[in-house]
Amino acid sequence: MVNQPNNFASSWRKDIYPIIWLALPLILTNFAYVALTTIDILVLGSLGVKEIAAGGLAIALFNQLRTTGTGLVTGVSNLVAEANIRQDRQEIQSLLVSGLFWATLSSLVFCIIIFLLKKPLLWLGQDAEIVSLTVHFLIVMAPGMFPCLWFQTLRHFTVGLKYPGPLLAITIISIFLTLFFNFAFVFGKFGFPALGFLGVALTTSIVFFLSFLMFLIVVLKNRVLSEYFIFEKIKFDVNAIRSVWKLGLPIAGTYASEAGFFSVLTLLIGTLGVNALAAQTVINQIIYIVFMISAGISHASSILISEAYSVKDYVRAKRLGYTGLSIGCICMFFIAIPYLLIPEQIIQIFSSSDKSSDTGFFTIMVTGLAIASLLQVFDSMQNIGNGILRGIGDTVSPFKLSIIGYWLVGLPAAYILGKVLPFNIYGVWYGLMIGLAFTSLLLIYAFNKRLKSLSVQTADR
Repeated sequence: MVNQPNNFASSWRKDIYPIIWLALPLILTNFAYVALTTIDILVLGSLGVKEIAAGGLAIALFNQLRTTGTGLVTGVSNLVAEANIRQDRQEIQSLLVSGLFWATLSSLVFCIIIFLLKKPLLWLGQDAEIVSLTVHFLIVMAPGMFPCLWFQTLRHFTVGLKYPGPLLAITIISIFLTLFFNFAFVFGKFGFPALGFLGVALTTSIVFFLSFLMFLIVVLKNRVLSEYFIFEKIKFDVNAIRSVWKLGLPIAGTYASEAGFFSVLTLLIGTLGVNALAAQTVINQIIYIVFMISAGISHASSILISEAYSVKDYVRAKRLGYTGLSIGCICMFFIAIPYLLIPEQIIQIFSSSDKSSDTGFFTIMVTGLAIASLLQVFDSMQNIGNGILRGIGDTVSPFKLSIIGYWLVGLPAAYILGKVLPFNIYGVWYGLMIGLAFTSLLLIYAFNKRLKSLSVQTADR
């Protein structure tokens, strides 16, 4: 084990800057990426409460599948980072091919699932008209799953090599494309037909494809990155396929568990009425925007911890983990301030409804933002907790702990508070908070336990 002073107070400054500098481009890219769905929600909000409810449900279900597929290829960045330390170029190339393989296969499976969703949604008590709109929206979005997950694979490949730069520029361009195509297809501008509600879904698919195409072109023109795309050297390595699957499956399970928890709660809220579902769509999108900060910190911490872990520097790995958690919590507290001070102004950004015409929606939203101010702290902690455990090679514990925290604690709490007790949608949100808080504590405990075990094993050798 590398000798390092075990003094967090004097050593954390050595790690805070590497985390911030690696996380910053990832966060900016994440913000730009989430802007795509935010624009969609804003356009849906301009069409009416029914449209934002159905479109929001469709986007939530699509994101459930997309997030699962992203999890399956997320391990590519960690594996590439470790291979890069060893300067094993052939393995890096094989990992890229393997990531694209799993992205393609999972996209195919997800598209099949989308085409079979109508009856399950009706069985779950959703409004029939909302279900019809939701399914049509999803079918138009479905082809975009392929370029979306190919894009994510390239993203994790470049992040593993510490080349995250092109992502931000590409995603910013995608924002303008999203604005253009939404105006074109939803409102019939620039000579295009006005498709209304379904125009948002078509825009999403088109932008996913163009984003991937731009990213691929940038990578192929990069002197360093393009060397991994030489066709003659590409090999279908079974071991790399297995490595990506082995590391990615529990990550996908963890992501699916978390996203599934949100999706199930959205379906539960859908049984409480259209206003409740519309409010959930907006609150979920706000939380999703803020989530991008902790996602960038989580990924940056994970990559740096992987490097420390590869040379058995467990003291620095632990310090990096707690530094990442601290940065995340500080950011969440500052972001919560406008939720509490100017809630009505935030609501009006996402909906064309006004307070006088839709009192029910506004009342739900104001309280929802107050709850979200604390909820996002625990959401940040569990997200970074997943990343720091992944950095020390543990992707199984986050999956197991998410099952306990989300499904055995959070979901029953949400159901009891929202359906059994008279707290309605607020009870569901409180249950969500309880699940996230419990999960974050379990993840931090597992991180400490794992590092302690590794330190003892190293000392005994």
